[in-house]
Order: sequence, then C-alpha cells, then structure tokens
Amino acid sequence: MIRIRFTAADLARVRFAPRPAPLAELNAALMMMCHPHDQLLFGRWKERVLRSLPAAVSPLRDLVPTTRAPRFIDVFSDSLEGALETVRASPRSLVRSEIERVHANEGFAAPPWIHDLHRGDHRAWQVLHRAQHAAFETVVRPVWPLVQDLHQREFARHALTAAEHGVGAALAESVPGTRWHEDVWQLEGPERDITLRGHGLLLLPTFHWTGHPLMSQVPDQPLVVTFPAGPGLPLTPTGSQSADEALAGVIGRTRFNILLRSAEEHTTSELARLLGVSNATVSAHTTALRSAGLITTVRAGRAVLHQRTAVGTLLVQGREVLNKGAG
Repeated sequence: MIRIRFTAADLARVRFAPRPAPLAELNAALMMMCHPHDQLLFGRWKERVLRSLPAAVSPLRDLVPTTRAPRFIDVFSDSLEGALETVRASPRSLVRSEIERVHANEGFAAPPWIHDLHRGDHRAWQVLHRAQHAAFETVVRPVWPLVQDLHQREFARHALTAAEHGVGAALAESVPGTRWHEDVWQLEGPERDITLRGHGLLLLPTFHWTGHPLMSQVPDQPLVVTFPAGPGLPLTPTGSQSADEALAGVIGRTRFNILLRSAEEHTTSELARLLGVSNATVSAHTTALRSAGLITTVRAGRAVLHQRTAVGTLLVQGREVLNKGAG
C-alpha cells in the first residue's frame, strides 16, 4: 500500500495535468509491452508493436534492461520536443547515478554507448534522442489524437468532482481503487509512505498502462502520480478499425459476442441459440472468459447461467468510448 500524507498546504498544490505528456505516455506504453499480465487483452497489441519497432529504438532496451528505468527519462512536459530537450539537459550527476543504479548487478556488461552516455558524450545523447523519437512515432503517434481526447475527459471529470466534493474526493475518484482517509491518500502499490513537504502533487492519467499507479519523485519537484485511465484496452488509431473490431480481434469474435450479450443472465443453450453455434462451443468460450474474470458462471438446477462481471462491463463501456472517439 502506498500512503501519501497531505497537509492543508499540500492540498492547495494538487494539480491535474491539463494536457497529456508524450514522453510519459511512451514510457507507459513501453512498460506495458514488457508487462507479463493482461495478455488476453494486450497480447496481440504487444506482438504488433514489437514487429513494427524500427532498429533505431533498440538502444532503449540497453538503457532499461529490466523493469527499473533511470529517473532522468521521467519527463512530463506536454511537448515531445520539449520533453526530449529536458532529458538531454538532465544534471550529469543524476544521469551517472541513475545509470549506475539501473545497471548494478545485472550480470552482463553495458554496451559501449551506455558507457559513453555515462561520460556525457554528445553522440550517445544523439543515440538516445533518436531512439525515443522513433519509439514515440511508432507506438504513440498513431493514437495521439485519441490520447488527447481521453485526457480531456479525465481532466473535466476531475475538475467537476473537485468543485463539487473537494480535492480529497477528487483524488479518490480519479484513481479507482484508492481511498482518502484523514488527509492520507491510500493507493495500490509497493509498501511506501510519502510526505509531500510542500512540493505539491501532479496527477497524470495514462492510457497505455493497466497496473498500479506509478510514482515519480525528484528532489524539490512535485510528486507525479501516473495512473491508468480510459477504457483499459489497446488504443486504436482514429479512422482505422472500430473499437468493436479491435476488441473482437483481441479476444475473438465469438467471445466478444458472448460478452455483449451477457449483460443479463443467459444459459449456455440460450447463448448458443443467439449466436448460432453449438453448446460445446459456448462452453469452451465461457470457460476462457470466466478464467479472465470477464463473466461469472453459476448453476441453477440443471441450467448454467452466465453473466458479465464488472470488469467485463468496463470493457464493453470502454469500447463504446473508443467508438465515439473514432467517430
């Protein structure tokens, strides 16, 4: 559990990022590509993105060889070029210490360009700049208009809640699964106690990450809380396939149709009749959906009843949001 403790002064310094941060969204997407969970929903997206990455992106694998990333690439500017310039302007002491922290005890030697970056060589910085720029253009740029639209919806929702119920309530509502209690904001994540000490807090939604909220704390700067928002599905470029097609492509057309029809309870036979398939086919697909936590199955006499879970409903609602964004 992460606990963030607020004073009255800290509450006055809570901000919601007015616009998305390109480099932060890229970092979230790259983390999602390496994340072992959500394979049912993100597996095909990960495979597609990995196939499309150009060779210029490969140095990022050297810079972040494990789940630990150097803090100097955590930049929250709302301009891509501005963010890349901020990375380049990182204090040399921070760059050196973070490279040493990330690569400590890895069991293999860092490639030469990482040693050059550690020394501050300008050619190594050019390598990193090209890698980050190419990764953004490949992974995030195609869906950036949708990211901007989703961000504005989150911004408006937070502002309305803060105006009606106060900042504490807005914090708890902005990040599902969190709790506001006696000036302490409790979030899912590794055990950690954080005191803001008057530096403030910046809320930043991300639409490529489904894990626990992420913390970025640089000395004398606001704490940045990056939290998963939006539909919780791989984003589809505006003007390409619909969200219905995208979700069906991820989980399969028959499972998609079962999910749509399971807002109300249906027996296996009823679903088979509605979809024009056999009972055995429905049973196989409902087993997969139940294992993923998207439906529940209960026995009522001789019948077996299937119904969507809250998670399954979120997926259906998320696809409706995406369809509107692509319209």
